[in-house]
Amino acid sequence: MSTENEAAAARAQWGRLIRSIATHQDRSAFAALFQHFAPRIKTFMQRSGSSEARAEELAQETMLVVWRKALLFDPASATAAAWVFTIARNLRIDDYRRGHRGGGVVEITDIAIEFQVDESPQPDARLASSQTEARVQTALAALSDEQKRVVELSFFEEKAHAEIATILEIPLGTVKSRLRLAMGRLRNLLGELS
Repeated sequence: MSTENEAAAARAQWGRLIRSIATHQDRSAFAALFQHFAPRIKTFMQRSGSSEARAEELAQETMLVVWRKALLFDPASATAAAWVFTIARNLRIDDYRRGHRGGGVVEITDIAIEFQVDESPQPDARLASSQTEARVQTALAALSDEQKRVVELSFFEEKAHAEIATILEIPLGTVKSRLRLAMGRLRNLLGELS
């Protein structure tokens, strides 16, 4: 089986697990999702500036939202990973806004102990992460300057589309179009680089 077919099978598997949670409240499906996504979300949160402890809390909060809102997952509009990371990104933005308004930290205490995951890094995780980062950097470098700028503002600086339109002095539709085209190009480039 090719790497591309394996990746497609994995994406389909995560979607099936979310649907199983939605329809049957399947704890084993949730445990599998948690084991796969929680460490990745924690890393994402830490790279976004959260402390290790706060990143852990946000990862757990994300997975709790996945459990509660699994019925809202639509595989026709997004992959499972995109849906989960959109939830994580939105929680990170909310957390950032709460912190800048002087709000307190929300404690997540209702995650069952059975869903706790060993967070020790896998032996090859650092190597895989640096290889992935190099692939993403190479793919980003291949984008046009306009597309690259929109991706940087949206994903690295976490700007809303309307903010990006104001910053770049372009219509909102142009921002969305550039971002959609850039993400399609990145998917193709990353597929070629694997």
